[in-house]
Amino acid sequence: LQKPNDLELNLKYARQQGKMGNYKQTIATLERLVILYPDNVDLKFYLLSILVKADSPDKALGLIEEIKLISDLSPEDLASANEIETNLKAQGAPKLWNFYADMALGGVFNQNVNSVSKTRTQSSSDSIDGFNTAMYDRVFSGSGGITAIRSIGEASSIMFNLSGTSSQQDVETTDNFESLGLTVGFDTSIGNHILSPYLMLNKIDYETDAINSSIMGGFGNYYAISDAHALNYGYSYSDSKNNQTSSYTTADDTNVVGHSFSAGYDFTLNEIISTSIGLGYADNNAKEDTNDYKNYDLDLRLNLSLPFAYVSIGNLTSLIDYSKIDTSINSNLLRSDLTNTSDIMLTKAIGDFFPSIDPDQSFFITLSYERVISESNILNYDYTGDSYSIGFNKALQFNK
Repeated sequence: LQKPNDLELNLKYARQQGKMGNYKQTIATLERLVILYPDNVDLKFYLLSILVKADSPDKALGLIEEIKLISDLSPEDLASANEIETNLKAQGAPKLWNFYADMALGGVFNQNVNSVSKTRTQSSSDSIDGFNTAMYDRVFSGSGGITAIRSIGEASSIMFNLSGTSSQQDVETTDNFESLGLTVGFDTSIGNHILSPYLMLNKIDYETDAINSSIMGGFGNYYAISDAHALNYGYSYSDSKNNQTSSYTTADDTNVVGHSFSAGYDFTLNEIISTSIGLGYADNNAKEDTNDYKNYDLDLRLNLSLPFAYVSIGNLTSLIDYSKIDTSINSNLLRSDLTNTSDIMLTKAIGDFFPSIDPDQSFFITLSYERVISESNILNYDYTGDSYSIGFNKALQFNK
C-alpha cells in the first residue's frame, strides 16, 4: 500500500497470498494493479485465473468482457478468453456445497514419554521416591475426516467436520485411544474483519482410562490492517468430563471448565518470510481444586516458504500457577511450572517429488522436532523431553 505503483513488489505479494490460499487479498491486490495498468493483458489474465480458482464466476465473466474490448488483443488471448468464458457458463451457478475428505497417518518417537524428572526422583506425601517409569516410547496414529462447506452469500460460509482418530502406543498404554469429534464453524467477512464462531464436540475412549467427553465453543477475529500487518484475537469456553465408573472411582476429580483468551499479531515481510506473536491466558477450574490452574503464554513463530519446503519454527513459553497445594505430593509447596517448548516443522508436497502420484499437490509429508523444558518448584514436574514425528496427509474434494 505504501508503494502502489511498484508492479514487481505488488505482484510478489499477490503470488505469496495466492500460494497461501488467501484469494481475497490476491484479488484485491491484482484489481488495484489492473486499475493502475489498464493495458497490461498479462495482469488481467492473472486476475482472471485467481477469480476462477476463488469460484467467483460473475467477476470473472465481467473481466472477460473487459479483456475482449482491448483493441490490440492477440488472437491467442482472445481464444483463451473465449474458452474460459465457455467453461464458466457451462459450469452454471457456483456450487452451494463443497465436500472434502482427508486422511492422515503419523508416528511420534518420544524420548521422555512419561515426563520423568531430571533427577529420576519424585515427591510423594512429603517423601522422595524413585521415578523409574519408562522414558522411551513410540506412538502411531491414523485419522480421517469428512468436511462439508456451504456458501452463504458472497462473504460467509458454514462448515461441518466429522473426524475420528485411533492411536496406539508401542510399549505402554497411556496413548491407546479412539476419538470421535464434530466441529461446526461459521466464517463471515465484514470489511477487513473475518469473524469465526465455532462449536466443537469430542469423545475420547481410552483403553486404560475413563472415557472423556468435552464441548468447546468460542470465536476468533482476524483483522487485516494492511497487506503486511494483521491482528487476531479470540475467546473459548470448554467443559471436559470424565466418566466415573467402578473401575475409575476418581475420574471426575479432573472434570474441568476452562476459559481461554488469546491475542496475536501477524507480519508478512515478503513472499518467503512471515512472523507471528501471540499472547494467551487460560483459567481452568476443576472439580478437585488441586487440579485448578491458570496459565500465561507467549508464542513466537517464524514461517519460511522456501523452494524446497515450507518451514515453521516456533517457541512457546508458559507460566502455570496452581490454585491449591496438593498434599498427596508436597504439603509445603504450591505448584508452579515454567515451561519452554521449541519446535521446527518441515512440510512438503509429495507431488514435488513424484508428480504422477500427486499431480494436484494435495498429499503432504511433515517432519517435526519438539523439545520441552519444564522448570518446576516440585521436582516431579522438573523435566526435559524431546520428540520426533513424521506425518502423511492427503486431502480430496468430492464435487470438483
